[in-house]
Amino acid sequence: GAAAVRLGAAGWDVVERVYRVAGTALSSEQVGGLERTLEMAVEYAKDRKQFGRAIGSFQAIKHLCADMLVSLESARSASGYAVWALATGSEELAVAAPLAKAYCSEAYFKSAGDNIQIHGGIGFTWEHDAHLYFKRAKSTELLFGSPQRQRRELADRVGL
Repeated sequence: GAAAVRLGAAGWDVVERVYRVAGTALSSEQVGGLERTLEMAVEYAKDRKQFGRAIGSFQAIKHLCADMLVSLESARSASGYAVWALATGSEELAVAAPLAKAYCSEAYFKSAGDNIQIHGGIGFTWEHDAHLYFKRAKSTELLFGSPQRQRRELADRVGL
């Protein structure tokens, strides 16, 4: 586009490389945040009692936590793929970086929101850290390109 014309092809290549490196690093941070939100949710689900039993014994809470675990492991895989591509200098970074950034961004944001839901009212208060993860998840979702931007880049790569 117009930015490529102003920067020139070589300049735009540098910008794209910076976005890929930064997005890859950020996806690793997002995996860490996702892991912590799952830990927080599971800890609370084990401790919080309702109707005489831990809320973690209820199917809805179990399924939320299980979905968070599936997202965590998928995000870990996507981020690891991008880190590998970056570390080895692989051409696959052009696909691995936007793939990791898109997936990890959405998985972290959803997990942070689910963590708040599991915590109920306390999760919305300033006294609890759940809101900090939610805010970080939202801000990192948009940093270095939104998931939608990453998907547009992936679509371009496959010729769509």
